[in-house]
Amino acid sequence: MELRSLHTFIQVAESGSFSRAAEKLGYSQPTVSVQIKGLEDELGIRLFDRIGHTVRLTEQGRYILAQAQQICHMCQELSQGTAPQREARSVIRLAMADSLASVLLKKGFASFRKTHPAISIRLTTAGTRELLEQLDHNEADIVCTLDSHTYDTSYVIASEEKIGVHFVVSAQNPLSKTKRLTKEDLLTQDFLLTEKGMSYRRLLDEWLAKDSLEIQPVLENGSADVICQLVEDNIGISFLPDYVTESAVQKGTIIRLDVDGFSPDLWKQILYHRDKWLSQPMESVIEYLSNILLQNHSPV
Repeated sequence: MELRSLHTFIQVAESGSFSRAAEKLGYSQPTVSVQIKGLEDELGIRLFDRIGHTVRLTEQGRYILAQAQQICHMCQELSQGTAPQREARSVIRLAMADSLASVLLKKGFASFRKTHPAISIRLTTAGTRELLEQLDHNEADIVCTLDSHTYDTSYVIASEEKIGVHFVVSAQNPLSKTKRLTKEDLLTQDFLLTEKGMSYRRLLDEWLAKDSLEIQPVLENGSADVICQLVEDNIGISFLPDYVTESAVQKGTIIRLDVDGFSPDLWKQILYHRDKWLSQPMESVIEYLSNILLQNHSPV
C-alpha cells in the first residue's frame, strides 16, 4: 500500500470530488481514479459511492479515512522529527463571523507569526450558514462562529464558549437609568445594528418576529467595534456581545440593559469538518484561535 494513494484518498474525501482532488495534487483525474481503484482493490472494499457527479464516502470509507489520516499524520510527524529545521509551508483557510475578525487580528497575531512563520492564514468573513456551507464544500479548513450553539455530527467542535450579549446604551442616554426594558420600549429607539441575518442580529430579529415586530435601524454596519464607538457617542442603542463592549462598560461610558423575556444563548465555536485531516498546522491555528477568542478554552 503506497502512502501516495492514502494521501490521494484523503484529498478526494475532503474535497468530495475526483477532479478537485486532482487539481490540488497536480495529477490528472484518471491518475486519481486509478489510485483510488487500486486502493479499493487492495483493501477489498468500496471507499466511495459514485452517484451521478457526486462522490460520497461509504461507511467503510469513513473508517478507512480515519486510519489514513492517522497514518499520514504519523508520517508527517516523523518527517518533522528528522528535519526540525524545515517547517512545511501551509495555507490555512479560516472563515469566521465578522465581529470576531477584529479580535483575532488585534490580539497576538504578530506573536503567532513569529512562532509559526511557515503558516499563512487566508481569512474571510461570512454569516453562520455560509460558514458551515464552506466547511461542507471544503472551502474552509476551520470556521469560527458567533451564534446559537451548533449541534451537528458533521463537525468537530475544537473549542467553544458561551458568552453574554446585551442591549447597550451610552451612559449619557436616559435609558441608562432604566436598566430593564420591555419589548415595546425597544421600538421607540434609534438602533445601530450589524447586518440583517448575521448571528446575534438574527437572534434579535427572530425574537421580535414572534410578535410580528421589527426594528428599522438608523445604521447597519458589519463592524461591531464601530457600532460600539457610536453607542459611546450616544448616537443610538445597540445589541452587542459582551466582549465587544467590555472595555467601555469598565470605563463607565456604556451601560448594559436587560429586556424582559429575552435571554438568548450566544456561543463562540471553533469548528472543522469531521472528514477533514487535522494536520499539525491546523492544530497550531486552532490553539491560537482558542487562546485569542475564548476566555476558557479547552481544545478537543
